[in-house]
Amino acid sequence: MGCFHSKRVRPPGYEEPVILSAETPFTVSEVDALFELFKKLSSSIVNDGLIHREEFQLALFRNSKKSNLFADRIFDLFDIKCNGVIEFGEFVRSLGVFHPNAPLEDKISFAFRLYDLRQTGFIEREELKEMVLALLHESDLVLSEEAVEMIVDKTLSDADLKGDGRIDPEEWKEFVFKNPSLVKNMTLPYL
Repeated sequence: MGCFHSKRVRPPGYEEPVILSAETPFTVSEVDALFELFKKLSSSIVNDGLIHREEFQLALFRNSKKSNLFADRIFDLFDIKCNGVIEFGEFVRSLGVFHPNAPLEDKISFAFRLYDLRQTGFIEREELKEMVLALLHESDLVLSEEAVEMIVDKTLSDADLKGDGRIDPEEWKEFVFKNPSLVKNMTLPYL
């Protein structure tokens, strides 16, 4: 009769841990652990081996229905192929920026793209205000409109070195070097 080997079914976009380990700060065993997490997340609502926006939001905020600018932006940045879902390779590569050994430059770039809501290559005043409001909302903090405007104005005056009313990637980098707390939450001690 003989025996047969059942091949493990891999989700769409699956990439070998050895390859992902070579391209990210993760070890092979960390990539294996991330695959287990990915499987759990990708089957929480739709069991198709892909992470959908609602599953991502459910994982981050325990709510798949409530609209959330912050979660949407992170999802969009993780969705490297811009196809509306996160595949395993995208998941690992994107999480790599949060690894303790990820270069600071990568963290700064990710944070810049997070705030650059309209993807113009600049963080403009309205984008900054939208993100401040979203972050306050997620933290259940309520500030007056005047206080929010003061935060936005102060941030722009400190970061906009050219005085053109927007923050470019180099200005952002300088601003983060002066205010490292802006990226301190971008390092997870363990995954």
